[in-house]
Amino acid sequence: MLNVITTFTTKQREKEIKSERTLLRGISIKMLQESVRKHFGYIKIQGGTFMQEGFDEACFDVAIEAYLLGGKVSKFGHEGEGEERVKQRCNSELKHFIDTLYNFWLYWAEVGVTQPVDESFYHSCEHFVETWWEEGYQQGMKRLKLRLH
Repeated sequence: MLNVITTFTTKQREKEIKSERTLLRGISIKMLQESVRKHFGYIKIQGGTFMQEGFDEACFDVAIEAYLLGGKVSKFGHEGEGEERVKQRCNSELKHFIDTLYNFWLYWAEVGVTQPVDESFYHSCEHFVETWWEEGYQQGMKRLKLRLH
């Protein structure tokens, strides 16, 4: 008789994937598209075209990562920590997401070519990431309160 050996990390990753899948049911492509339009409008990109699919997909990736991070750390809020304290736990990850998105925009947008570089782009990226983090946090809190985790 053969025994199947599973490691703690394997089981932990399986549980994490299951949790992420259930969290992701709370968002849609339409929600992501509307959020990108709301936060960034139609920033002109190189080549003179507006908001190509690649742009949207890059924003979607960052939004989803921030959303999943918020959902993952919501367990601390459920255990009694305040939302700001929980947000501080993942400041470095949020900063990384914001910087990644901002650098993506700087690279592809015609910023500096037809538009001056200003802080509003960074603040838009910051608000976008924080909005999706908070959305994931709220969804995670709701699932924990309803014991759907």
